[in-house]
Amino acid sequence: MLLRLVREHLRPYRAHLAAVVLLQFGATVAMLLLPSINAEIIDDGVVPGDIGFIWRRGAWMLAIALGQALCAVLAVWFAARLAMGLGRDLRAAIFARVGTFSAREVQQFGAPSLITRETNDVQQVQMIVLMACTLLVSAPIMMVGGVLMALREDVGLAWLLAVVVPVLALSIGFIVTRMIPSFRKMQTRIDEVNRLLREQITGVRVVRAFVRERHEEQRFAVANDELTRVAVTAGRWSASMFPIVTLVSSVATVGVIWFGGLRVDAGDMEIGAITAYISYVMLVVTSVMLATFLFMMLPRASVCADRIAEVLDTDSSVVPPSDPVTVFTRPGHLDLEGVTFSYPGAESPVLSGIDISARPGETLAVVGSTGAGKSTLVNLVPRLFDATGGVVRVGGVDVRDLDPQVLWSDMGLVPQRAFLFSGTVASNLRYGKPDATDEEMWEALEIAQARDFVAAMPEGLQAPIVQGGTNVSGGQRQRLAIARAVIRRPSLYLFDDAFSALDLTTDANLRAALVPIVRDATVVIVAQRVATIRNADRIVVLDDGRVVGQGTHDELLADCETYQEIVSSQRAVEEVA
Repeated sequence: MLLRLVREHLRPYRAHLAAVVLLQFGATVAMLLLPSINAEIIDDGVVPGDIGFIWRRGAWMLAIALGQALCAVLAVWFAARLAMGLGRDLRAAIFARVGTFSAREVQQFGAPSLITRETNDVQQVQMIVLMACTLLVSAPIMMVGGVLMALREDVGLAWLLAVVVPVLALSIGFIVTRMIPSFRKMQTRIDEVNRLLREQITGVRVVRAFVRERHEEQRFAVANDELTRVAVTAGRWSASMFPIVTLVSSVATVGVIWFGGLRVDAGDMEIGAITAYISYVMLVVTSVMLATFLFMMLPRASVCADRIAEVLDTDSSVVPPSDPVTVFTRPGHLDLEGVTFSYPGAESPVLSGIDISARPGETLAVVGSTGAGKSTLVNLVPRLFDATGGVVRVGGVDVRDLDPQVLWSDMGLVPQRAFLFSGTVASNLRYGKPDATDEEMWEALEIAQARDFVAAMPEGLQAPIVQGGTNVSGGQRQRLAIARAVIRRPSLYLFDDAFSALDLTTDANLRAALVPIVRDATVVIVAQRVATIRNADRIVVLDDGRVVGQGTHDELLADCETYQEIVSSQRAVEEVA
């Protein structure tokens, strides 16, 4: 998977890759020539005392060394550009793919795992590509060239190389096979640590409110210890590589000196040849050590590549149409015909046999107990999920046939959990309408009952908003989210429990301000409070994923038992209050 991933994303960098290969080849060849020239200086210059020869060969040796250094520097520069570009492209590809996911795929992977794959996993693949460009290209050339040059110096010591190279290869291969499972577990443990850390940061107020700091510390300690244990196991195998390589290289050096000395004494070998032979043996061992660096990173990078490919190969369950419809036949119309929705592997459907319709100028309210399927129903309209049965029509067209951009551009959605992006009040409102003027933004804030608190901020529309909008209260966050939907003036409004954080007075004022704005639009309101939806043109009552009543407030009070229970329970709470 690593090879496939790298091959696919390296295509734009083929020129850089070719430059790296050529430069590394030149640098390695130059490195291989230096010991041979050094041997010539010893045998033909130092021993006979020929100073001129030493100067001539020394100058040639210096020129080759400078060329080798230049090639090495340029190779690393091109390799860095290539690796960083690959990392950028992988992050962009993951981000783009995740952007197409429906809520089902996001839940399948989990936000912490997706973040880890986007950052840590890409970094590991990026690093292995950089190391491969700088080491993998030169290591084979150095190994093969070192062996050939050593044999050129003296064939009688070839058996040393025949022993050293296989021993190193088998030792490293054995260690790498033990490292792969550990690195696979390590990435999973990193996901778990990220998940717990994200939970505890997000829910820090809940943790403190219920005095659960000690419990959360223990949960994190367990996950942290598991990660540490796996990392230590992988680290032990990694650490064993260098002692083995060092041991083999030291034994090889001693062998060359011992047996080479015997051959010099017998007149079968020159002194300079021994120094060159030692250098070539060390180059062969060095090439193996360079490959060792790569093999140490390869198992983890391979696991990371599998995880990245898993995201890139996952298609959204919400598939864009091949021949999308770009025009609504009946703008503002909403129809759900026999709609059913089930999560994969679920024993029973969340929604079953839903038949609902709403028209421009009409307010449709959806009410029901917790878990009745209200939010799921609303999420089917903008295709955050696809219905597993039946048809959802917006503007007279099946949402599965509509161009997603057309569908979303004519819809104002305020989700159950109001979310604001880091930036300013203005930048968040412009998510609804990118070219909105200041006057339009103040008007939307006025409708959403948010003008007063925004005007009270020193920066006004440029007041900073942190990620998630946590620097404003829940009610303020909800009103800003409503203003973001109102500013685009869509033909279909979806309010998914969007008034729950508002007090009764603000709720009433906001709904009154919305009346002239949504007069020609279709409005769908999901709410818990009966006071919020009692004046709706039609109220749909859900219970266990089924429609158990439809009608006005008075009609449902007369003949819908579930609605009567909801109203009675809220009246009882109000009386107690």
